[in-house]
Amino acid sequence: MAPAAPEQNVDLLSASQYFFVYNAFSFTLACMAATTLFLWFARSQVAPAYRTALTISGLVTAIAAYHYWRIFESWDSAYDVIDGTVTVTGLAFNDAYRYVDWLLTVPLLLIELVLVMKLSRSETVSKSWKLGIAAALMIILGYPGEISDTIQERAIWGALSTIPFLYIVWELFKGLGESIERQPVEVRKLIKDARLVTFASWGFYPIVYMAPFVGAGGGSVETALQVGYTIADIIAKCGVGILIYVIAARKSEFEPGWGAKAGTAPAT
Repeated sequence: MAPAAPEQNVDLLSASQYFFVYNAFSFTLACMAATTLFLWFARSQVAPAYRTALTISGLVTAIAAYHYWRIFESWDSAYDVIDGTVTVTGLAFNDAYRYVDWLLTVPLLLIELVLVMKLSRSETVSKSWKLGIAAALMIILGYPGEISDTIQERAIWGALSTIPFLYIVWELFKGLGESIERQPVEVRKLIKDARLVTFASWGFYPIVYMAPFVGAGGGSVETALQVGYTIADIIAKCGVGILIYVIAARKSEFEPGWGAKAGTAPAT
């Protein structure tokens, strides 16, 4: 085994930036774990038709919790802070965990939204496959740009990744739009809110992705990337997950033999 590289100063990453990212990872890990427990325990509070949506929503945050634990450990192992100076340990920070997480969770985020709408079987399968494949392709195309050494390569791969992203946006607002109008009036706004939060949080990822284009210092760019992606993950996974639960609970009121009128779990 080759010896670890000697410690050296990381001039472009300050101690405050290091701990800002460190604490952001820790906070997000806690958010993902707590949301997972809530969603899985809440399955008994909704009608059986919507429990799969909550199971998948909890699976999204469970996968994210695991990967944020790995990201947190990798960040902690990659750097040391000695007398207020950040030094590298010789172990590289593995940011690939984030893309592995997205490859698994981003398609599931779209599928959970489709499932909670309780569409016909054929429509559910069709939309889940289309959106899932497009989401996976978006992540796969974005990764080479994330690890590229030049702004030009990052821009090219980012542009390619935008193509499936635009298709997803079209499906969310055009394809699902017609299906939303067939939902009970009482939940239409909630589903539209979930769709809007999904779009807004996903729209934040490309903005963060372009952080290296602004010409800021290395430490500032790294901090912006890590914290920006982390904020977007909390909104897209925890925030949308809670909305999925609220939609499922509200729709359960209209299921035969379920809801407060039937003497079962009350809807929220």
